[in-house]
Amino acid sequence: MTKMLRRRWTSMSVGTVLMALTGLPSTEAAECPRKDTLGTSRVLSVDVKTTPRVGLKSFPQTLPLADREVVLTFDDGPYPPTTSKVLAALAQECVRATFFLIGLHAAEHPDMVKRIAREGHTIGHHTFSHPFMARILFDKAKSEIDRGIAADEMALKGVSTTTPSTPFFRFPYFESTPAQLDLLQARGIVVFGADLWASDWEEITPEQELKLVTERLAASGKGIILFHDPKARTAAIMPAFLRYLKENGYRVVHIVPAGTPQKSADAH
Repeated sequence: MTKMLRRRWTSMSVGTVLMALTGLPSTEAAECPRKDTLGTSRVLSVDVKTTPRVGLKSFPQTLPLADREVVLTFDDGPYPPTTSKVLAALAQECVRATFFLIGLHAAEHPDMVKRIAREGHTIGHHTFSHPFMARILFDKAKSEIDRGIAADEMALKGVSTTTPSTPFFRFPYFESTPAQLDLLQARGIVVFGADLWASDWEEITPEQELKLVTERLAASGKGIILFHDPKARTAAIMPAFLRYLKENGYRVVHIVPAGTPQKSADAH
C-alpha cells in the first residue's frame, strides 16, 4: 500500500509541476478499478496555440513530458482483428492511448471506431487513404485531410463534418509541406510527429520489435511513441510492452484536446 501511495503522489507532483511550468492543463487520470496495473498517470490537454506541432522526429519541440512519461499512439487503424487485441491489452492495464485513424478504414469499421472512443481513447486523424502528402498537389492534400476527418466523424458520431471533434492530425510517413502545416495550424489542428517508434512496419519478429522499442525508450527516457495497431506483431507484443513500462517505472500520459471537460476525459 505504501508503494502504491508513493507512486500516486509522485505522479500528482509531476503533473502539478508541469502545469505550473508550461501553463498546460494537467490532471489526474481516473482511478483504475483493478489494483496493481500500469494505469494512466495523468491527462494532458494539448492546445494548438501552445504546441501546434510536436514530435522530435519531425519538429523542434515535443510535449512537456517528465522523465519516464510516455504517450502511446497508434496509426493506420482501425483493423478489427488486431486493433481489438491492442484495445484488450490497454484495457487490462487501464491505459489510454491515441489512435490516428485512416478515414477509409474508419468508414469500413465504424463499430470499431466507436469502441475505441467508448473505451476512453483519443481519436486523431491520418488522412483518408494514406498518401505521400508532400508528393501531391495542395488541393489534393487538403481533400485527403478533409475526407479523412469527415469519414472518422461519420463513423464516430454519424455526422459528416470536416471540423474534427478532436483536432489532432498525423501525416502519413511524417511527410508534409509548409503550406499543409500552415493550413492545419490555421484550422486549430495540432500536428503530431513522434519522439520514437517501434519500426513495426519492418519485417521483424514480435521479439525483435519489443527489443527495439524498449531499447529506444531506455535511451530517450520519455516521449511520444508510435505503433501501428493493424500490425499483428504490435498486437502480439502489447501486453509485454505494457508490463515493461510498469516494471521499469514509466508512467502513461493520456492526451486530449484543450477544453475537453474532465468528466469526458475520465469517462469509461
